[in-house]
Amino acid sequence: MPRTFVKELSDGSNVNEVYLLADKQLRANRNADMYLLATLRDKTGVISGLMWNVQEDRMNHISVGDMVHIKGKVQLYQGGLQMIVNYIDLAPESSYNAEDFLIEPQANVGPMLERLTELLLSIKSEKLRTLAECFLSDKALVDDMCAAPAGVKAHHAYQGGLIEHIVSMAEVADRLCQHYPTLNRDLLLLGVLLHDLGKVRELSWDPTLAYTDEGQLLGHMNIAVEILNEKLLMARAELGGAEINQEDVLRLKHMILSHHGSLEFGSPRVPMTPEAIVLHHIDNLDAKLHEFTRAIEDDMNKDAAWTPYSPRIERKLFKGYGKPTS
Repeated sequence: MPRTFVKELSDGSNVNEVYLLADKQLRANRNADMYLLATLRDKTGVISGLMWNVQEDRMNHISVGDMVHIKGKVQLYQGGLQMIVNYIDLAPESSYNAEDFLIEPQANVGPMLERLTELLLSIKSEKLRTLAECFLSDKALVDDMCAAPAGVKAHHAYQGGLIEHIVSMAEVADRLCQHYPTLNRDLLLLGVLLHDLGKVRELSWDPTLAYTDEGQLLGHMNIAVEILNEKLLMARAELGGAEINQEDVLRLKHMILSHHGSLEFGSPRVPMTPEAIVLHHIDNLDAKLHEFTRAIEDDMNKDAAWTPYSPRIERKLFKGYGKPTS
């Protein structure tokens, strides 16, 4: 039998299928009865599952990242689709095709890496260009950058998402420097490369997107500073012992540590240089626009003019009525 993909589900669909368990939360209602909130996915999309009257000990053998056999029914709830689950258990390996769960990059990473290389090699400062080359020559790091997601649940949350995010930001940075010639283009391009590079070690993506122990304990900003320090040593060797200007190094580290923009959003420092504030706004724009676009495109209730309310962005989004505007 052909499988039923997430994107094929609709209100009233009966489900008897295998999905990847991307998230699992056991909660208690007001009567102290346990229920399961599950995030289920395949390569085509994600749907939330809800199972009532769950016994906690019956769920202990099932973990995030497992393939699970699900039986249930899809219903429309508050403008979005959810699955009411009446059966869940581990799926035998023979019951599914692993390729059905591989979330492919939204674009070919090859041309994106070529474009990123082109932009970084256009850096005018010899020392900073040498530093950029130290990143590009690290095959393992570049391979991870091309494979990694940029997030787990928010923007660019799929394999290849990180380099897509970086290249999109680099293109915007390049254009902004033409409009604002006082910006240091060399530093801004390197800041774009570095700001989320720590996610190659903060996140794991095989088979499900998750945080590593290092990622949870250190975070991608601190990891990115560590990677930068490693490449500074390589650059000094390539430059015959010459040091990269210490102010430039400070500015790069500051950009990494301030790119979330404010303390409440996880930045140890707020932006205090022109390049840092530009980096923050480019990052925020690219992330938010991507999140809005995906929420509209991935909404399974295609006939609705609005997406369901999203707690993440604290709003629902207007999709339109499906008719061309005059």
